[in-house]
Amino acid sequence: MLALTIAASLLLTSPQASAQPAPVADPSVVAPVDLDEILVQGRSLENTTQTFVREVGAPARSRGLARWRGGLCAGAVNLHNDTAQFIVDRVSDVARDVGLSAGAPGCTPNVLIVATQNATAFTPMFVASRPRLFVAGGSGMDRGLSQLASFENSDQPVRWWHVSAPIDPDSGQIAVRIPGTCTGACGSPLAYAPKLNVTASRLMNRTEDDLKRVFVIVDVDKVANVSLEQLGDYIAMVALAQINPEADTGGYSTILNVFDNPGDTPGLTLWDRTYLKGLYEAQITRASTGAARQEVVSSIIRTHQDLVDRHAVAP
Repeated sequence: MLALTIAASLLLTSPQASAQPAPVADPSVVAPVDLDEILVQGRSLENTTQTFVREVGAPARSRGLARWRGGLCAGAVNLHNDTAQFIVDRVSDVARDVGLSAGAPGCTPNVLIVATQNATAFTPMFVASRPRLFVAGGSGMDRGLSQLASFENSDQPVRWWHVSAPIDPDSGQIAVRIPGTCTGACGSPLAYAPKLNVTASRLMNRTEDDLKRVFVIVDVDKVANVSLEQLGDYIAMVALAQINPEADTGGYSTILNVFDNPGDTPGLTLWDRTYLKGLYEAQITRASTGAARQEVVSSIIRTHQDLVDRHAVAP
């Protein structure tokens, strides 16, 4: 097990730093619940799953939860080679677990993981250097300028920013207009219009939301209390799903709590794995964002039941 002190080994130029002791749990606090404990405690699986999905999901404005289509390519910079490779491999492994492909070495990253010793100073400069990478200008592609400011000014150990796009599932074309982007020879005004196949139903979704790129910034001075395995799993979770950085997940057993309680969360939990697998296996067909979210909830519940059934028949 690569139980490394991250701040001591992560950055190419990082100084030596000693790990701080893990915080002592408050016995008055109710322990977070994992999926396999819900029925034992008499809690409704569907209601608890609905609450979890509402809490952690952070889609682009007025859009549904986005997913990677087909595969992704993870890359990490400003890290020792072995550390970077470990994190990239971990993101790639989790991607394969949910049915995606992972880019081969040398692929162009659409999941970019950047380590820095002062993320608060670095992030605004990073955004200002290529603002169109963060806000492409198309409707429903990001969470807006106020959330971008929160991303820039966050004090969290790890921060992230997703860019997604509504896609015509039949053609694979982006279904919204992006300023300055055209199709074909760009000689006609119609070349700058989105391409969308129209259906007769107002209830059925005409588009799907695809993740296009994710930026993950790691502040190495703030991750000394977690192992490399924990950090890799945390990054994988926020790279594969649009996670709300302000989500209150204290009542759930999830890797998203790892910086608050490192000793309680060695890696991705059953909640995390079921959420990701349910998200990627969901058939999202409804135009209403609420109805589409319920389709994800139903998929998570089916995924959980499949896991239970497999464990029941395992030798």
